[in-house]
Amino acid sequence: MKVVAYSIKPFEKEFLSKANKKKHDITLISNPLSAETAIYAEGKDAVVVFTNDDVSAGVIDILADMGIRYIATRSAGTDHIDREAAGRHGIKVANVPYYSPEAIAEHAVALAFALNRKLVQANEHSHHFNFSNDGLMGFNFYGKTVGIIGLGNTGLAVAAIFKGLGCKVIGYDLNFPADAGGIEPVTLSYLYAHSDIITLHVPLNAGTKHIINKTSVQQMKDGVMLINTSRGALINTEDIIEALYTDKIGYLGLDVYEFEKGLFFEDHEKDDQKDQLLAALLRFDNVLVTPHQAYLTREALQGIADQTIKNLDLWQQNKCVGKACACAKNCQVPAATTVHQ
Repeated sequence: MKVVAYSIKPFEKEFLSKANKKKHDITLISNPLSAETAIYAEGKDAVVVFTNDDVSAGVIDILADMGIRYIATRSAGTDHIDREAAGRHGIKVANVPYYSPEAIAEHAVALAFALNRKLVQANEHSHHFNFSNDGLMGFNFYGKTVGIIGLGNTGLAVAAIFKGLGCKVIGYDLNFPADAGGIEPVTLSYLYAHSDIITLHVPLNAGTKHIINKTSVQQMKDGVMLINTSRGALINTEDIIEALYTDKIGYLGLDVYEFEKGLFFEDHEKDDQKDQLLAALLRFDNVLVTPHQAYLTREALQGIADQTIKNLDLWQQNKCVGKACACAKNCQVPAATTVHQ
């Protein structure tokens, strides 16, 4: 299969090469997919994309005119892809539904630890030979209540870590897992009101966009810690900034940002104009932002590469891609063997 992979970072190449084993003719380019760069897909069967690529209806129309039949995203989320537009053109879409949930979970907990014990500030002070303990007081995680919104693979992995720290773990999920490992199922309102720490692990869709907003924040404990390693638009950024000013939110850890598209994954230090909303967030000492790096472990990257190549393998064999199939309803794979993953 002839493929062009967009938004490829240098560190991804070895993992994709190892997974591909020269089975597919894959062109790796660093450019993000856009209406302008779609031309690189000329003569290809499939495109491989990432979360910040433009896979909107207009771009999909261009890809379809070029004969693209498949779109594989190197991510679990598909909210950056207009799947209805893909469906209209009969383009199949696949994601990576499962890859090293521990990588995301560990990063979420790392954000919580760093915020609580003020590790960034302490390190900065130490580098200036300031070894005062003033302003560095934290709290014990032991005995605290952690509320997890979304109990898929990643949410369950987060729960396991916090339970190991001696936390009480409560959770909310529309499809609460039968085997949740002792996580107490609660309503969202209960979770907001009783959690010392809240961490988000749900996909972005119409029902979850801005799930954290002025109304939900008002239900939370004063000084609550909020962690988001899922999708930026789960949080209404303007409402969160207001809550930081009033100390309603005491700690905020983000690996994603509502308006990160075209911003994250690149160096913008020398830009004359900075994103003002993000700049406002970064003025707070109790805010920690990382550049969408929770997935960035060797194990996760290999898992993503393996599943991406597997999706291409199955499409080439005219087979479905099981749980990785993210096609719209009117984008059906032709009758063939279905492979469950």
